[in-house]
Amino acid sequence: MRIITLNLNGVRSASSKGFFRWLPKQGADIVCVQELKAQATDLTSDMLTPSNYYGYFHCAKRKGYSGVGIFCRRKPNKIIEGVGITKIDSEGRYLRADFDNLSIISVYLPSGSSGEHRQTDKFFFLKHFFPLLEKLILSDREVILCGDWNIAHKEIDLKNWRSNQKNSGFLPEERAWLTKILDKLKFVDVFRKINQEPNQYTWWSNRGQAWIKNVGWRIDYQIATPKIAGKATEVSIYKAERFSDHSPLIIDYDYNL
Repeated sequence: MRIITLNLNGVRSASSKGFFRWLPKQGADIVCVQELKAQATDLTSDMLTPSNYYGYFHCAKRKGYSGVGIFCRRKPNKIIEGVGITKIDSEGRYLRADFDNLSIISVYLPSGSSGEHRQTDKFFFLKHFFPLLEKLILSDREVILCGDWNIAHKEIDLKNWRSNQKNSGFLPEERAWLTKILDKLKFVDVFRKINQEPNQYTWWSNRGQAWIKNVGWRIDYQIATPKIAGKATEVSIYKAERFSDHSPLIIDYDYNL
């Protein structure tokens, strides 16, 4: 089973940069996307059902903002939109697809970088998302949460960690929250389970030649329950082409969907 996750930074923008031409060549069973920046009515047939994929979407109420999606070759048994909290669900941040005993979730955590009010909204999300993660880990299901978490977990996960300790995405409270998910709840950061090398990033600022210099952040994850995480065999960050300011995170699992 191959799973890809990518923050598109606009599905229409990513489409114009060749994302939907690239997608069918990857042999992915499931592709989770975030930051659609589109309403359902904006999506073309190529975006809705590309190359023998079923497409499912949870769009934000606000136009040109947020939104998540899942493309899958096999039709899910069940789709769940949202977490049941209006303030979160109006921004289109959570979409779950169930396949037998496996749940794949496309999730897009808020960014707090635009100001204090958005950081407050981010902390609201973290507070209310944690109990949902507790329920997931206590269920008898295997779960893989794919997406842009907007948190770099450790110093190895961003280039300029010293100068970012007071910035959203690397705040001590955010990092401690993610640590609690991994250490207390026993979810697994699948990429780091296999690859412990430095300079492994999934997002680069558009400023200061960050992409060329590889001055990035690792904020896109596949975070999974232990059993399915243990079946991961290979991880990679695709950088040969650019569809977004993020790069696709690709993970293969020894698992038949």
